[in-house]
Amino acid sequence: MPDVVALTRSLIGLDTVNHNESAALKVLAPLLEEAGFIVTVAEHEPGRGTLVADWHTDLTTPPLCLSGHVDTVPLGAAKWRHEPFGELDGDRLYGRGSSDMKGGVAAIVLAATKIAATQPKRAGLRLVLTAAEETGSLGARHAAEHLLDEPSGPLVIAEPTANAVVQGHKGALWLEALATGVTAHGSMPHLGDNAIYKLASAITRLAGHDFGLAPHPIMGPPTLNVGTIEGGLNTNSVPDRAVATIDVRTIAGQDHAEILAALARVAGDEVELRPLVDLPPVWTDPEGEWARAVAGIVHDVTGEETEARSATYFTDASVLTPAFGGVPTIICGPGEAEQAHVTDEWCSVTRLEQSAEIFERLCADWCQI
Repeated sequence: MPDVVALTRSLIGLDTVNHNESAALKVLAPLLEEAGFIVTVAEHEPGRGTLVADWHTDLTTPPLCLSGHVDTVPLGAAKWRHEPFGELDGDRLYGRGSSDMKGGVAAIVLAATKIAATQPKRAGLRLVLTAAEETGSLGARHAAEHLLDEPSGPLVIAEPTANAVVQGHKGALWLEALATGVTAHGSMPHLGDNAIYKLASAITRLAGHDFGLAPHPIMGPPTLNVGTIEGGLNTNSVPDRAVATIDVRTIAGQDHAEILAALARVAGDEVELRPLVDLPPVWTDPEGEWARAVAGIVHDVTGEETEARSATYFTDASVLTPAFGGVPTIICGPGEAEQAHVTDEWCSVTRLEQSAEIFERLCADWCQI
């Protein structure tokens, strides 16, 4: 059995930039099967697999679920100083996905295989290792629809937090705003119907939208940002089409369907709003029994004080938490959030080793080993 650094390095060595996640699963599945897990892999498109592994999930208490994604983002245009598919330099393991989040995946797999050598008294384990998280949690959605038909206990997402406990994150509601009109010669605009004017008026109103609720004590307020806008074919024509994309970040307690309806009213009848990404917020009370137990274990391992916090990014928990009936969820992983998607991405070896121990202790605590 490899150690956590070696396994992370093996995963980093595989190019899974928005494709080929099944190759990473071919490394991980045998480790889990050898440990006694029942492993199922389903692809939502060729080469893009999501893995579900179950161990003693027939016990009366639902299993603890550990999850992470194996896809990564592109390397970017800037030249890397370190090998982008794995280079060890002191306490830093460099490579795309080291922090986000192949290090976290390696840690949960190795922790789970160690626990599987024991006999649980209360509950088993479930691992969900997903494809296509970076492009809207498509792998998690596929798993929720086709693989996850049994109850689950609490959920741990091993996204990068430097091993701090994070109790949730904002939701992401990305929208396309479309306005249409009638084209005409630019010297005779009265003969046309300018789609850009319609869209500009709508997004000006949207920019001033008041969500009408107090900020969340940890997450802060919901936000809205117009990210892109395009329209028209040439300067001397009236544009008959204009489109913008809008990034809405929501907080616990908000309903995306209600938000979309409200924003459609603000935008007006001349603009059509269409969801592109719809991932709800996730929040777990830090004072809950399981959340407090997690915080205690993490403190014991890292020696660092913990406080309630929210991630700035979204995770597969937006899909998996509601799929499991709103189970308590925390985010905790060895990567550094600031290293996600950057050139010369790295993860601390110390954090990797801590993370494997944290997950092993979380599993032992839930399973009563």
